[in-house]
Amino acid sequence: MFGKKKEQSEAEDLEIIDLDEESGGAGKVLIEFKDVCKKYVQGEHEFYALKDANLTINEGEMVVILGPSGAGKSTLLNLLGGMDSASSGHILFDGDDLTEYTDNRLTKYRAENVGVVFQFYNLIPTLTAYENVALMKDIKNGTSDPAEALADVGLADHMHQFPSQMSGGEQQRTSIARAIAKNPRLLLCDEPTGALDTETGRDVLKLLQDMSRKKKRTVVMVTHNSFFADIADTVIRVKNGGIQSVVHNDEPKDASEVTW
Repeated sequence: MFGKKKEQSEAEDLEIIDLDEESGGAGKVLIEFKDVCKKYVQGEHEFYALKDANLTINEGEMVVILGPSGAGKSTLLNLLGGMDSASSGHILFDGDDLTEYTDNRLTKYRAENVGVVFQFYNLIPTLTAYENVALMKDIKNGTSDPAEALADVGLADHMHQFPSQMSGGEQQRTSIARAIAKNPRLLLCDEPTGALDTETGRDVLKLLQDMSRKKKRTVVMVTHNSFFADIADTVIRVKNGGIQSVVHNDEPKDASEVTW
């Protein structure tokens, strides 16, 4: 775990967190990375997509992971979601070590705890919005009613439309509804505004922020857009496969205030 130390930053309400000590975020710790590495071997060469990563994420936080292409953001997201396995180190979710899970237990972990929102929506074009969300019932018991999930994202009047009949923002909202219908504890978002215009992207960010603030879900968003750091409770910056810094924001902005 990590502790704080005060340092000068662009915003006076930000605190740079010393990676050797304890995080200052409020709430129960949900996720811990302890010396996590992801290594790939290509012939005689070894490549670290992530190396010696240490971090904590608290339950109910909105976390933004920032970094350029190839920095290790997607690797970090995939490890969080149990979609990839660490080469070494330990990943704890609510105290359980995911690195000790069998494939079957990882499948159950993903089904019960993780919702994923993709950049390009990944909706099935031959199904309506309602039917796309209803697919979650085949993955997990106790999912939300699809109509309720769509209403939560402002699509109560669009549930019987096909993806081709919806705008990009409406398709992304459907993708979010599908993810939250599982009632996941962890909502992972991979560049969720990357295919959207600024105004629509801001609406999606506001929706995700509300999922954290009002629904108490832990939201982790990967992006290369540094402007999104302003709305996060915690900002994790990655570079060259390593965690460069962890920043806790005491007064995050409302997503509606963000411009880029």
